[in-house]
Amino acid sequence: MKRMIVQLYEIQEPREAERLVELGVDHIGSVILSPENWKIPAIKDVVRLIRGSPAKSTLIPLMTKEDDILRALDFYQPDIVHFCDLVPLGHEDRSRREAVCAELIRIQQLVRKEFPPLRIIRSIPIPEAGLTDPAPVREAILEIAGLMDRHTDYFMTDTLRGFVNQADKQPVAGFVGITGEVCDWDLAAALVGASRIPVIMAGGISAENVCDAIGRVKPAGIDSCMQTNARDLRGKPIRFRKDMDRVRRLLEEVQRAEEITA
Repeated sequence: MKRMIVQLYEIQEPREAERLVELGVDHIGSVILSPENWKIPAIKDVVRLIRGSPAKSTLIPLMTKEDDILRALDFYQPDIVHFCDLVPLGHEDRSRREAVCAELIRIQQLVRKEFPPLRIIRSIPIPEAGLTDPAPVREAILEIAGLMDRHTDYFMTDTLRGFVNQADKQPVAGFVGITGEVCDWDLAAALVGASRIPVIMAGGISAENVCDAIGRVKPAGIDSCMQTNARDLRGKPIRFRKDMDRVRRLLEEVQRAEEITA
């Protein structure tokens, strides 16, 4: 198998980015939390530092307006932009799903036109395991992939928290991800099997489960955010701060998975 892409998020400081480059992380991602507070010098320094390394910089702009997105991309000049807008999966949401995808495609086409070298990651929501009838959800996931793959370089699985009233249950309203929770691996594997572009697997990925996840889902890469963050005294993840020991163990387990599946 090809070497697994390893992608880590919530890297907001150059000091952490430098350590991840040294460890061999492939995609090093930062997050712009709002269109109001979008110009962050430390993140600009992260992107600049990565530009001189073998790694690629990735930027998630938590924005919906095209002008805000284009302005941020022009300022930061990352290697990759990652969009994680929430797309409805319910059977009764098909018309709305198609309309949402059409708008997201329009924005991605505009981004490609304005920034031709930029690669695009698109998150596709994958519910947690335990759905009574996963078949319609699988159909919706593959429908989204079929609509968007011509305008996207990578898909990424992101855990959808809950299934009813989706928008109210996500950590960031209107977006999917950063739950720290595992998605349905069977649905993720269905996406990998059907996708015409590489799929990066996210959703509660840690050193403890990454080898099994790679073996079962067979993605092109893995992504870890919350499960490689540092922990507070109660054991809860600390946002925007990595635990380098957790990162090292993750990388070791990815290498083990590569050797097993070679």
